[in-house]
Amino acid sequence: MYKSGFVTVIGRPNVGKSTLLNKIIGEKISIISDKPQTTRNKIQMVYTEENCQIVFLDTPGIQMPRNALGEYMLKISKSTLEEVDIITFMVDDSMEVGKLDGYILKELRDIFTPIILLINKTDRLNEESITKLINKYNNLNIFKEIIPISAINDDNIDRYIKTIKEMIPEGPQYFPEDMITDQPERFIISEIIREKALLNLDEEIPHGIYVEIDSIKSREGKDLIDVFANLYCEKKSHKGIIIGKNGQKLREIGQSSREDIEKLLGSNINLQIWVKVEKNWRERENKVKYFGYK
Repeated sequence: MYKSGFVTVIGRPNVGKSTLLNKIIGEKISIISDKPQTTRNKIQMVYTEENCQIVFLDTPGIQMPRNALGEYMLKISKSTLEEVDIITFMVDDSMEVGKLDGYILKELRDIFTPIILLINKTDRLNEESITKLINKYNNLNIFKEIIPISAINDDNIDRYIKTIKEMIPEGPQYFPEDMITDQPERFIISEIIREKALLNLDEEIPHGIYVEIDSIKSREGKDLIDVFANLYCEKKSHKGIIIGKNGQKLREIGQSSREDIEKLLGSNINLQIWVKVEKNWRERENKVKYFGYK
């Protein structure tokens, strides 16, 4: 008997959704940072064993939208709830249910899809606190299963996978067994560059960054691939900060991006990044759509 199913992973920003899924898949597909709006798209990741296939959907962190990009991200996150076999709601080690978690819980009360709750970052809690959190969420009578995990330490991830395998129905193999994501290399490369910008820049600037891959070309007869990218920001002043004094900041972004892209493509990379200004693009619905958020 072959089993297969679709599992969406939702939660507020920075609870560890992308960290968890990258660990499960064994490759870095979703980018990770400590800033909100890190994940902007719905990304499918494929986990395949001999007798089953689980297609995970990594979604943007649910938050109240403040611009056209935020509206798109919220719509994407909520749209997956009715499309999947299992919903995974992830929270962290906070002992109190915050405003955003409360908002999500309210949405989940009217959903008939089975829901697994993952309490992440339990490596920071003692056993008594973990038990209190489990009991608190258990009293809501929403969840089919509650599993405490530590995504960064791999704690209980095997139990999570086992639970999903028990719950998903019989079904076909949707993707080839060696396929781990539905996203093309071009998208993953653009996300790697955006991640490095998130990690290297101050708080406000990264939210207005969009990375476009202009071209990817292998040099004939050489173990070298040329990658040309455009990094868009929203203000001229941001452009100067991204480039940095004597180009130092942009070199740092490029160097750390190059290392991850070389691992992804298995080849030496010549990465060229041009910084461009697209004024207040997140506020403009037509530009949000043009950049692929539709």
